[in-house]
Amino acid sequence: MRAPREIIFGSGQRRALGKIAARLGRRALVVTDARLASDPDFLTLLDDLETAGLATHVESGTLPDVPVETASTAAEAARDFSPDLVVAIGGGSCLDMAKCVALLLSHGGRPQDYYGELKVPGPILPVIAIPTTAGTGSEVTPVAVLSDAARSLKVGISSPYLIPAVAICDPDLTLSCPRGLTAIAGADALTHAIEAFTATRHPATATLTQERVFIGKNAISDQFALMAISLLWQGLEGACANGADAQARAKVMQGATFAGLAFGVAGTAAAHAIQYPVGALTHTAHGAGVACLMPYVMEWNRPAISTELGQIAVATGLPSANDVIPAIAALFARIGIPRTLADLGLAEDRIDWVAQQSCGIERLIQNNPRSIDCTGMTRLLRAAFDGNSNLIQ
Repeated sequence: MRAPREIIFGSGQRRALGKIAARLGRRALVVTDARLASDPDFLTLLDDLETAGLATHVESGTLPDVPVETASTAAEAARDFSPDLVVAIGGGSCLDMAKCVALLLSHGGRPQDYYGELKVPGPILPVIAIPTTAGTGSEVTPVAVLSDAARSLKVGISSPYLIPAVAICDPDLTLSCPRGLTAIAGADALTHAIEAFTATRHPATATLTQERVFIGKNAISDQFALMAISLLWQGLEGACANGADAQARAKVMQGATFAGLAFGVAGTAAAHAIQYPVGALTHTAHGAGVACLMPYVMEWNRPAISTELGQIAVATGLPSANDVIPAIAALFARIGIPRTLADLGLAEDRIDWVAQQSCGIERLIQNNPRSIDCTGMTRLLRAAFDGNSNLIQ
């Protein structure tokens, strides 16, 4: 299992930040975005750090999807401050930005030097992650995702060294999250949990965990994934319908964190592989893309995941394994996730290109429980474009 040293969860727990940070450093670089930088909750957290005796420097330049050059710029701007601790406050992009900045401040170079798995040479500055959305699970994962215009795709840096030292998960911080973002982030989390739970199981060799960050499904990741699926099933629709529902918000945040713990070791699979090129073409939110694709990918995988579908049925209270995929699709539709790739804005003449690009993301395709070649991928994409799962069979 790979996880932060501390995970602190619950209403009001953000107020522990000052004491926690004081144990880890004296000079805190606080990474957020322009909107949150003037938010009362953020300013209170900043005051907590300063009351605890820390010097602070705020980096509020985080942009959606973290353009790679912004991480380099932020790291350079922070060097003269000489932080010994990074505090990330915000959504998944803020947390990923903080991880990347901590990496660059620790080891130098450019983000591009660390693309892929296990390229980070050693520990980075300690990161305290405080999510304000419930979706990516970045507060507990070994991944930082950036967007690289030169590659026209999102890229990832994956290393156990990127796991934050502490995650403070306070669902009160999500109470003001708009309905649309709540839906997209929560659907992303549910997709993480499903893909981690249905990932392939790799042979447990003595070197597997040292050769790969994502090692496929295993006994521990399965437990976190099933808990995440159950919590998100219970809370997501309610949190979207009534943002002030504190109980629903807590279930969704806990589900997102558990999903992060699951996929942080098991990895994700075909839905994420497809979303990378789809997202590059359509410029749609990552969570909307993977959730749109998830029912079709599950249908493709159905012959290989019958046991897992039965377990998901139990976790969600559905009558049988056969009810799971349509129920997931229906939940996503009710909270506003686009139903087809056409609805996402993908042009029909780009299906073949997306199939080729998706199949080239081998670390995710190899994690898919049912093998998929470019011919099968094209068939799956056609089904997702038309909204007709019968085309997959």
